[in-house]
Amino acid sequence: MQKLVFFVGVAGTGKTTVARKLARRMPAAFLDRDTVGGRCVEKILAMNGLDVNDRDSDFYKEHLRDLEYETTRDICIENLAAGQNVFMISPFTAELKNKDWIEKLIQEAGLTKQEVDVKVVVVTLKDMDTQKERIIERCTDRDTWKLEHWDDFKHRVQFVPEINWDIPSSSILVFDNSGELTEEKVDSIYQFIVGDQN
Repeated sequence: MQKLVFFVGVAGTGKTTVARKLARRMPAAFLDRDTVGGRCVEKILAMNGLDVNDRDSDFYKEHLRDLEYETTRDICIENLAAGQNVFMISPFTAELKNKDWIEKLIQEAGLTKQEVDVKVVVVTLKDMDTQKERIIERCTDRDTWKLEHWDDFKHRVQFVPEINWDIPSSSILVFDNSGELTEEKVDSIYQFIVGDQN
């Protein structure tokens, strides 16, 4: 059975780091939404005289946010249709709320829910101080707004997103990424993903 694994959570929790560790253990297309759409978004923002690192403006949310997510989704569909496992990395906040989103994605890949094992790994941190430290450490210009408006940002953060997809609760793992990401922790996530291989 093919695996479609979503690594979700807010900025600075370590979604990409966790997903990379798992990608070393199983073959999968690795689709980080920031990488998929980043260059195009920056170009469009620059063409409109806007900050190329701004992902919080009304312009970005109205014109570019869905473009990034839908492009990542399309690449996911192509890989699933080609028989690949897929790792999807991004918050996916709106998509997780939409029950039909995952159903349509699988259908458009020409597959059924019996052929694709959907798992969601919600990467969290216990405290905002650790999250802020990690955001600072990764030195990404895209995080400038978050750091300059930290008090506002941290009050908007939802540690565990609303998940309305029709998948069993056993297919959702809330993983606290505090402390060192040990091989034992990675192995526990791997076991969650592979489950009963069939």
